[in-house]
Amino acid sequence: MADEAEPVGSILVTGANRGLGLEWVRQYAAAGWRVYATCRHPAEAWALLELVEQYPRVSLHRLDVTRDDDAQAIAAELEGAGLDRLVNNAGVYLERLRGDELGSLDYQRWQETLAANTLGPARVTEALLPALQRGRNPRVAVISSHMGSIAEIDAPGSYYYRSAKAALNAAMKGMALRLAERGIGLILLHPGWVKTRMGGPNALIEPEESVAGMRRLLENYRPEDLARFYRFDGSRLPW
Repeated sequence: MADEAEPVGSILVTGANRGLGLEWVRQYAAAGWRVYATCRHPAEAWALLELVEQYPRVSLHRLDVTRDDDAQAIAAELEGAGLDRLVNNAGVYLERLRGDELGSLDYQRWQETLAANTLGPARVTEALLPALQRGRNPRVAVISSHMGSIAEIDAPGSYYYRSAKAALNAAMKGMALRLAERGIGLILLHPGWVKTRMGGPNALIEPEESVAGMRRLLENYRPEDLARFYRFDGSRLPW
């Protein structure tokens, strides 16, 4: 039977309970991978729990990317195991909850955005470095956004999200150079405007299309792709 064969590889996805994260889990599980699906509240991740029931190689784990103890706990769970792929998908867009007009900026929300969108991926990547070093041809996908491209800012607003993603891009480009010394590839990806809770109902792209495109980029990764910034369709983004 299919589930008795060796898995194709192993992958950990953050923010896996809905939207793009859930689709990453679904596509890799269907392709025969061992999937570590993580989110902040596993007991409430109903769609993800259904995938756990459907695919024996999918397991569900608690991980709040803003917490050091959670990152160390998931690293301990993988102790001795290799990790072939890491998808840093978890993130927030708090401007959707409250306006960001000058004169009413919420600096607490700004700090929360930086904690999740910038420090979170760095924290998780660092914690899982030993597992990645034990992996086969390990690669890291960092879900960024074209809104983090300074060259593409053409309107005011979204200060928290834009600055967090720009900082993420800078941090990960530097981190990628260090990871490459250890045989680990890293690529930055813009998923497009996707029909998720974050993207909203007017978005243009379905999660299946977005993740399929990003997955192709991750699996076809070449050394020259190190720290490059791509749209899901393979086109390059400016910094």
